[in-house]
Amino acid sequence: MKDIEFKLNSTDIHPNSEIKGTVSVSYPGRYDGVVINTQILDSNEHITYKSYNGKTISNNVARLFINKEVMADNKAEFTAQIKFEPTQEYEVKFRASIIEQHKEIESQIIFAKYSS
Repeated sequence: MKDIEFKLNSTDIHPNSEIKGTVSVSYPGRYDGVVINTQILDSNEHITYKSYNGKTISNNVARLFINKEVMADNKAEFTAQIKFEPTQEYEVKFRASIIEQHKEIESQIIFAKYSS
């Protein structure tokens, strides 16, 4: 098993639908947490993270950091949303990374598609 396992409930995303994902860490060393970055390719639009581990995020966050202290059993669940109305099909790149002292230890990338 890799040090990080990252999954999305679906890689077929539509406007205003809830995106759910999970991150599991089995890294044997010390780490500070995980960060999830998302890029909507060929677009200036952003994803908005709504919650992690049941905790609502009050402001618009386009990059999500989850501290190890709130990751029970080294796992985290999150929800996000993309709101703009697509005029074409976009590729969305999700990258989850283990962070230790401001350095990336390991990451996993998932590609999804965003369309009407």
